Amino acid sequence: MEKKIPVRGRFAPSPSGRMHLGNLWSCLLAWLAARSCSGEMVLRLEDLDPDRCRPAFCDQVMRDLEWLGLDWDGEPVYQSRRTEAYAQAFRALEAQGLVYPCFCTRAERLTASAPHRSDGTALYDGRCRSLTPAEREVLARTRRPAWRIHAPEETVLFSDLLQGVVSEQLAQDDFILRRSDGVYAYQLAVVVDDAAMGVTQVVRGSDLLSSTPRQLWLQQQLRLPHPEYAHVPLLLAPDGRRLAKRDRDLELGQLQEVYTAPELVGRLAHAAGLLPEYRPVSPRELLPLFSWDRVPKRDMVLSLDTPSSGAEAAQGTP
Repeated sequence: MEKKIPVRGRFAPSPSGRMHLGNLWSCLLAWLAARSCSGEMVLRLEDLDPDRCRPAFCDQVMRDLEWLGLDWDGEPVYQSRRTEAYAQAFRALEAQGLVYPCFCTRAERLTASAPHRSDGTALYDGRCRSLTPAEREVLARTRRPAWRIHAPEETVLFSDLLQGVVSEQLAQDDFILRRSDGVYAYQLAVVVDDAAMGVTQVVRGSDLLSSTPRQLWLQQQLRLPHPEYAHVPLLLAPDGRRLAKRDRDLELGQLQEVYTAPELVGRLAHAAGLLPEYRPVSPRELLPLFSWDRVPKRDMVLSLDTPSSGAEAAQGTP
């Protein structure tokens, strides 16, 4: 009989501000998915961007998780301290001839004529892919390049624990591995770190679903293991917008002025289909109730009312 690999999940918040309700939703489901089968949880603070991330935000993330009753195993990992690990992976890809410099400005990358994904996000049009060494040398005199991966004409297929079978074509998707300021990009860092931390299960928002084929392909090139993935539905603002830190939508600081931790966890648990009716509850009380079969697959509006109200907590939206 094949030995089942123990589950090791992770929190991977970006400490660029206070967590909002959508972050708490993903964190709770990731914690329940791992702990419900006696797995481990690790905490990784994705603080690569020096312009947006602050040590104080890292400390706040940990206080907020503790307030909610979401614990983790071992010491937190800071991406800002792991630059050499990303550099090694970058050099390995470079040695395979998969990396090239890109001198395009942001305006050039986002031109209206650029190809787009089915979800509307822009794809790079590949204009720097075929530059000659002489052309690159001339451009490098006046502009510092970003570095891109040369994506293949390949279809990546994987099975998501919540979304089912997902298939995506990587062609014309030469995503950035290292920015022009030297900061390594999310796609490379997350692949390196998930492998280094022994992560076997990645639970995150469905807005990152399109990143998974890229990461699976990078794992293959770097000979790293593939974790299993679960992309949970997004929580939306009442007007249908995605929750965002920049909009201060339902951030935890504001929520703590109105709700206790059990009240907030109870509303999220009801939205996740784990409670037939809302009631205050701790994360540990939800462990025997957790099942992916109960979690909805579509984005939803979460209506937070007064703590004493027994009204419905969530309303599904197409």
